[in-house]
Amino acid sequence: MTESTESPLSGYWAPTHLKRLYYGPSSVDKHLMSCLPTEKSKAFIITGSSLAKKTPLIKQVEDLLTKKHYAGTFSGIGQHAPVQQLDAATEAVQKDSDVDTIISIGGGSPIDSAKAISHRSHEKTGKYLYHISIPTTLSAAECSFTAGYTKEDGVKTGVSKPEIVVDVIIYDPKFAVQTPQKLWLSTGMRAMDHAIELLYHPTSTEVPTKQLLLTAAATLFAYLPKSKAEPENEDYITRLQLAAWSSLYPYGLNVKGGLGLSHSLGYALGSPYSIPHGITSCLTLASVVRLKAENPEDAAQIARVLPFIGQPRGEDDYRDALKVADAIDNLVRELGLACTITDYGVGEDQIPKICNMATGAKEGVLYDKVAHLVQELF
Repeated sequence: MTESTESPLSGYWAPTHLKRLYYGPSSVDKHLMSCLPTEKSKAFIITGSSLAKKTPLIKQVEDLLTKKHYAGTFSGIGQHAPVQQLDAATEAVQKDSDVDTIISIGGGSPIDSAKAISHRSHEKTGKYLYHISIPTTLSAAECSFTAGYTKEDGVKTGVSKPEIVVDVIIYDPKFAVQTPQKLWLSTGMRAMDHAIELLYHPTSTEVPTKQLLLTAAATLFAYLPKSKAEPENEDYITRLQLAAWSSLYPYGLNVKGGLGLSHSLGYALGSPYSIPHGITSCLTLASVVRLKAENPEDAAQIARVLPFIGQPRGEDDYRDALKVADAIDNLVRELGLACTITDYGVGEDQIPKICNMATGAKEGVLYDKVAHLVQELF
């Protein structure tokens, strides 16, 4: 693991193999066909039932592909990508040996599922599928080289490989405008979670990672409330999509290990209790920032956010980091996303299980601090 250091200023960044990124209104109509890897490519669509049944988006993409390039659609991917649905989607894709491209449309679950299907395709044929992603939320799954899904026992697992990174991302506000507001705004807080936790990650580099993370946080703070007030404003949608990209793409192949404690808690709370990951970030991020502020090095990185959200830096990094936590709490409330884990049917008897999953321990200093943090989420 190569750590990034402040003194001396040093680090190492390794980009993924992302080949293209398009953004702006009607980007799908304008660019999708040119993104296919060959003139003979056959593409299979992976999405969720809501997009397929409640919007015209999937039919629009099917029509764009025409019979020449369209191989089929699987629209049964649900929240947290249950493995049974992933198995069914994989089987559907592998029925046609001519399929060389997978198009994910939606949020984190269909995008992660498409990455996992590509991995499984490689295991069977020795070839990865070319992956075009059309995200409709701000979770930024299209930016990572991890494909998460949920095992039958409700525990989140996955595969992490550089080769399953998305090849093309198309951010089209005309697609994202169809996303329910609560999902849109809460996944925006998921992007905020990425940005804040990567700031204090030991392998995050100053350039491009931290510089992009700070601009991502600034844009999310500024435009999530604006998007809430004007949900159909395509400029706001596009700016938020680019902020989501900036919150996780600079993760890079050099970053080792998990993103951070807020994400670990998100996994512990998410699939086991059917809490959307955007909501888990609303629950945990501010509290984790307060905990991380106790470490001077982490506090110094968190405090860097203040000028980007219109607040001056002081002389005490700890106090400045707490101000960032307060700003996150205030934003969650402003967006109408404040909640407790009791709202999702989680009882206090689950605290030991949650803490064990988040920390990998059953006792100790960190376990005790996390237990206190989780107690406050009720």
